[in-house]
Amino acid sequence: MRDNTPPMSPYSLDQEEADDDELIYVGEADEVLEQLQNEMEDSDSDDSVNDGDDYGDYIPERDDALLTFEKHTAPVFCGSLHPTEDLAVTGGEDDKAYVWNTTSGAVKFEVPGHSDSVIGCEFSYDGTFLATGDIAGLIQVFKVTQDFKKVWEFTMGDMCWLKWHFGAHVLLAGADSGEIYVWRIPSGDCKVLQGFGEKCDVAKLTNDGKSLAAGYGNGAFKIWDLKTSTTSLDVAPSTSSGQVSNIISMSIDRDSQLIATGSEEGKVVLFRPTGFVAMLPVEWTSSVDAIVIDNPDFEIKVAATGTLNGKVTVWDLARQSPRVECENPTEAGIMRLLWGKDCTLIGGTLGGIIRVWDLRSGRLIYDLLGHRKDILDLSYDKARNLVLSTSEDGTAKIFKLQ
Repeated sequence: MRDNTPPMSPYSLDQEEADDDELIYVGEADEVLEQLQNEMEDSDSDDSVNDGDDYGDYIPERDDALLTFEKHTAPVFCGSLHPTEDLAVTGGEDDKAYVWNTTSGAVKFEVPGHSDSVIGCEFSYDGTFLATGDIAGLIQVFKVTQDFKKVWEFTMGDMCWLKWHFGAHVLLAGADSGEIYVWRIPSGDCKVLQGFGEKCDVAKLTNDGKSLAAGYGNGAFKIWDLKTSTTSLDVAPSTSSGQVSNIISMSIDRDSQLIATGSEEGKVVLFRPTGFVAMLPVEWTSSVDAIVIDNPDFEIKVAATGTLNGKVTVWDLARQSPRVECENPTEAGIMRLLWGKDCTLIGGTLGGIIRVWDLRSGRLIYDLLGHRKDILDLSYDKARNLVLSTSEDGTAKIFKLQ
């Protein structure tokens, strides 16, 4: 045998049989190939069916939504409710953002221009402006009161989040490279809070509106003074006094004196404007995707955390200890948490269920059903007691809380 001759297949026939069979199969090669191809296609079809069985849609027993918006053709990543009008905006993987009526579902405005997944969309605090941003960094602002006339546009690097200031026409966005942009709208005057090569996945304004707390991909935590664009607190990653993995959730109390952060490695850390306070005694190995702090209706200061493996915990922050574990019968992972009325906690889960708990006892009060896949975002209007949910199933829904 020559050196460059490929070895015979272990499944080959004896040489004599092979010679005979060669004469037989030459004329039937097309038929044999066609048969093999059909068998492979059948196998692929079976695999896809199995995948659907294993990872397919959750089939809810009912739909509790007042309205379902079905214009999107792919997962809906983000949503926001207008502060005064019956309007919602949603953005998704289909590179689309829509403004639609929350009572009729009618589309009021289809946002043009995006060529990548829309991961940020929000009305300004007074409803005057609408901002949308895609993952590639195109940000657009439209004036709602002028039939959605475009008033400003900017292209940054890859975007992680987009957020309006709660008391001014100031727009903020975090970049995958770590920079945080701050613009006045519609003038476009810009400040840049410098990054250091680590992405900024989450940031929250303090409740006086003057500072911004930010968490970074390596676990670093900073508080930025928005007026001077300098840091008033800079905590490096640390196993003893902070995070060492990506900070992905954050909440700030009403006095802007306590900040809670959750990370991909399952840690919850408390900070004050002056520095590190404590690390809560958690035993999770799952990421803390949701956290809220300081419920306005409760007599003591508490926080609630939700993890990807379905743990929902209410914490006594004065004692820095668990107060109660919330009932989660299916152990569905928690994607979003919001404070509701009357000491309630609202959670959006993997699988598409919205759950409402009594934060005092952890009792599951009721579920809101209708989505067939994971909840990706929640927006709550406390005055009207309405929840907007967006889902991987390609829909957005409006629910009225009990």
